[in-house]
Amino acid sequence: MLRGEHPRATRVLAVVLLLLLGVVAAGLVAAGNPGNMGLCGACFLRDLAGALRLHQGPSLVRPEVAGIALGALAWSLLRGRHVGRSGSHAVARFLLCAAMAVGALVFLGCPFRLLQRLGGGDPNAWLALPGFVIGVGVALFFERRGYSLGKTSEVSLPTGLLGPIALLAPLVAWWCGVAFAGPALGADASAGPARAPWAMAFGLATLAGGALSATGFCAISAARSVFGGSRWMLFAAFAFVVGYAIAAMVTGRFHADFEGQPIAHADWLWNTLALVLVGACGAFAGGCPVRQIVMAGEGNGDAMVGCAGLVFGAAIAHSFGLVSTATNASAAGGASANGATAVVVLLALVIVYAQSVSRRAATAA
Repeated sequence: MLRGEHPRATRVLAVVLLLLLGVVAAGLVAAGNPGNMGLCGACFLRDLAGALRLHQGPSLVRPEVAGIALGALAWSLLRGRHVGRSGSHAVARFLLCAAMAVGALVFLGCPFRLLQRLGGGDPNAWLALPGFVIGVGVALFFERRGYSLGKTSEVSLPTGLLGPIALLAPLVAWWCGVAFAGPALGADASAGPARAPWAMAFGLATLAGGALSATGFCAISAARSVFGGSRWMLFAAFAFVVGYAIAAMVTGRFHADFEGQPIAHADWLWNTLALVLVGACGAFAGGCPVRQIVMAGEGNGDAMVGCAGLVFGAAIAHSFGLVSTATNASAAGGASANGATAVVVLLALVIVYAQSVSRRAATAA
């Protein structure tokens, strides 16, 4: 969180920062990133998984991943608050984040991309938004009955630095000439997935990582506030959507129509259920994909395990046909049969797991 003498003033500043981040995200889209995908944790980690040859889908070492982690690391060091933390149910976090990645790739976007699709005028995202809130509400239901992943413990500084180093390493290796799958450094912009210029993407993502670390913003936490408590994160999420919408209009990328949305589909049922899975898993695991990257940059080893789970989940989704097809001129788009089945099965397993943890906590009490 931002530190200051006046909590209200710091929260207003946080809302302003999220408004600016919405503009930054839209700017990255205008500069070449995929439509309504200026910043997307699940999609960018999916691209990284492809670059590491873990699947045959989109492959690219996204500078945004390293930038967000570096920005969070830099902010925590500048504030003198970089403390390594770890030790809280790592396997559960890994699997929950893997399931979250599957849900995100059925919906075609993580919660941050959901906000950008809302700001970009995508009615499909607006119709599916209640699913995300419901998923977070399901997690809150079990949390009030004892569900918890426990608390992390302080670890040595070198241990806390392993996460940001791991997220920075692929980009550094790529810049040094290591051959990953996908376009090489300096390749023509038409090669591989759509992308903004490397230096711009890295620089703006670094600023975004610092701002997200400073505010503690998380789309999951914003959805939590719908059910009570402080509403500032909800206002911040709205500010992000507004900032993105304004910038999208200015750059000619605002499109309020069910048809013609970039990397999206109109399969309402599976958009909604996929977001239920994303919301529940994100809440159970302690944060959305972008928040996991930020926390890993801050030195949270468990969040780094969550990032690894997102990479693994993306690889599974692409390798076994779980990813939805985007609507375009030649295809109707929508969830695949495998993807729809995976969402239902994973939702059931996650609820059974949460119920088991809650029952054990109640018995212990």
